[in-house]
Amino acid sequence: MKAARKDNSNNIEPTKSELEILQVLWKYGPSTVRFVNDHLNKQKREVPYTSTLKLMQIMAEKGLVVRDERQMKHVYSPAAEENKTKSFLLNRFVETMYNGSASSLMMQLLGNKNTSKKELDAIKELIKKMDQQP
Repeated sequence: MKAARKDNSNNIEPTKSELEILQVLWKYGPSTVRFVNDHLNKQKREVPYTSTLKLMQIMAEKGLVVRDERQMKHVYSPAAEENKTKSFLLNRFVETMYNGSASSLMMQLLGNKNTSKKELDAIKELIKKMDQQP
């Protein structure tokens, strides 16, 4: 039986741990809990398998992932595209921290970090392209 895809249009904000799991799923595609847990242990920190399992079950209930139960090993997939989720989180962050001002965010970012010439050139090119759009 395949779990019904829940509507994630209410944009549930994932926790830090849930985002780590989503990053693995976005990078590698539909995966088992074991696969996700192994990658978390390699990339982040030691996480017990049962903790990853429980969190992914909760994520399925919340509509952040979809669980395919057709096989013995359940396979999980992200319920929303990576760009959609990141856009939602970024918009929420900008709204909360910078009163919706993207320019304030950019000024803060560029002022807090030694931005390389290559990065500055890429930013300038992006701005140039945005200026040319109708």
